[in-house]
Amino acid sequence: MNQGCEHIDNMRDKIDPPNIQECEKCKSEGINWIALRMCLTCGHIGCCDSSTGLHARRHFEESKHPVMIEVPNKSWRWCYEHKQYG
Repeated sequence: MNQGCEHIDNMRDKIDPPNIQECEKCKSEGINWIALRMCLTCGHIGCCDSSTGLHARRHFEESKHPVMIEVPNKSWRWCYEHKQYG
């Protein structure tokens, strides 16, 4: 059973997803992405962990912004620090 995650619990959807439908880093590197994720701290858009670039995860590793949301549907969140859905 998962314990609550204070990062997810304290995060609000204050950031509207920008009108971006691609991982800009993947595009600049000439690689494909599978799905997009948006950082709920700053709005950075990156590709998911199933993508070659791992740009959403790399953003977390560099920024320490812990929570991302699936876009464009915003149907679930993920805390990188606690490795837990919310």
